[in-house]
Amino acid sequence: MKEAILEPMLRTMRLKKILPSVREFANPKVLDIGCGWEARLLQEIEPFITHGVGIDLKAPTIHTDKLHVFSHFFESKEGIDSFNASKASSCNNKKCDLPFDNESFEIATLLAVLEHLHHPLEMLKEIHRILKPKGILLLTVPSRLAKPLLEFLAYKLHIVSEAEIRDHKQYYNKTDIYKLISMVQGLTIVKHQYFQFGMNNFCKIVKQ
Repeated sequence: MKEAILEPMLRTMRLKKILPSVREFANPKVLDIGCGWEARLLQEIEPFITHGVGIDLKAPTIHTDKLHVFSHFFESKEGIDSFNASKASSCNNKKCDLPFDNESFEIATLLAVLEHLHHPLEMLKEIHRILKPKGILLLTVPSRLAKPLLEFLAYKLHIVSEAEIRDHKQYYNKTDIYKLISMVQGLTIVKHQYFQFGMNNFCKIVKQ
């Protein structure tokens, strides 16, 4: 699959934001939710982790000493559009499903994924469940300011993925993120920054 021109640069900027937080842990277990079709984030941070798991509907199958990446349909679209029965079974009829035991990971990443979700609150509750106490969620999501620019770059210039932009459900500003996180008991935002000239959010969120 060929990437749009700007995609590698945008991914590199997201990695730069999260890597310092990953390195605060000594050999953590990391879950990358929505890891993409090459699981590039996990491959980049592999030297700094003890084990990395990636899930995505379009994920490759990767199994090494450190990395385990597999395809998993982690969000139900029931009630929104047609929902294939075989995919429904993988979600166990829940709105969101992460197929891992409670308190399995020190770090979860949700990079450029929240804006695609039909059920963001349910996903955050699942992330809280699978994080260990004092574990962290590292999140990036485009701001409302980014919407017209991303649509121009996708639909007119074709230098970011048009399919990805059309799939965006919501854009988030700082207040939107704080409101959403406040609805999940036990998750606390400890850091928020805008980057990419205010068009993207970075959040570090701790499980208390």
